[in-house]
Amino acid sequence: MTNKRIFEALNGASSFLKENGREEAVARILLQHELGMSHAGLLASMRDEISEDMYERFWNKILKHAAGTPVQHLTGVEEFYGRTFHVNENVLIPRPETEELIEETLQLIKRYITSPTPSIADIGTGSGIIAATMKCEMPKAIVTATDISPDALKVAKENTQRLGADIAFKQGDLAEPLYDQTWDVILSNPPYIAHSEAPELADSVRDFEPHLALFAENEGLALYEKLAQQLPDLLKKPGIIGLEIGHTQGRAVEAMLKAAFPEAKVYVKKDINNNDRMVFCINA
Repeated sequence: MTNKRIFEALNGASSFLKENGREEAVARILLQHELGMSHAGLLASMRDEISEDMYERFWNKILKHAAGTPVQHLTGVEEFYGRTFHVNENVLIPRPETEELIEETLQLIKRYITSPTPSIADIGTGSGIIAATMKCEMPKAIVTATDISPDALKVAKENTQRLGADIAFKQGDLAEPLYDQTWDVILSNPPYIAHSEAPELADSVRDFEPHLALFAENEGLALYEKLAQQLPDLLKKPGIIGLEIGHTQGRAVEAMLKAAFPEAKVYVKKDINNNDRMVFCINA
């Protein structure tokens, strides 16, 4: 039996994923990963044969994805803000909406923070995307990241080391490890999904991503309530808080920060899809 050609492997896998209710494009991503090729390289090699071993490894990944395993767990990576981050089952997979949190924060720092070496805290860092991106975009910033999960911190440390981002890591619950100083900028993308919403989540999220990073009590608002209590003791003046939120939580989280910082400017910002996605507090 002759080996399959690359285009045959791709077409067969795409059709299989479509029949199983998954995105066809994942077949290309997984095939590129298995072959170690760029998209252009794959297109140029479509009529080449794929070895039996390689095809078997590729098809095993296709079967796992059809059963719900996120593509990022199969490739081990996800792109965020133009950089590649390693991910696994211990951390939340980076979402493009979080790039918008970074974008707005960088603009606010230019406007409000005068220190040439601003202190930035990332609470609940997960894979380290916020902390590492802020450090890479602002090399003079002094960045600290916290997480309650030692397994998540291990992933974050590996990512920041690979990117050459010098970041201090502290294990602990939310802002508790940060009380040794005050901060110019405090950022967080905490767990914010209500337990009642679990049945509505995609199986690739609900069954494969860490529940510690997904769910929170009190309809998903519990950790914002705790942060609103903690942050007044931690934020400098001028100082900036940026929180990512669930799309129904804007008004509630805005009210919490307004109560915690009565003199600050607090506002909800929508994401590119026009959903409430971030709440910012400028303690000027």
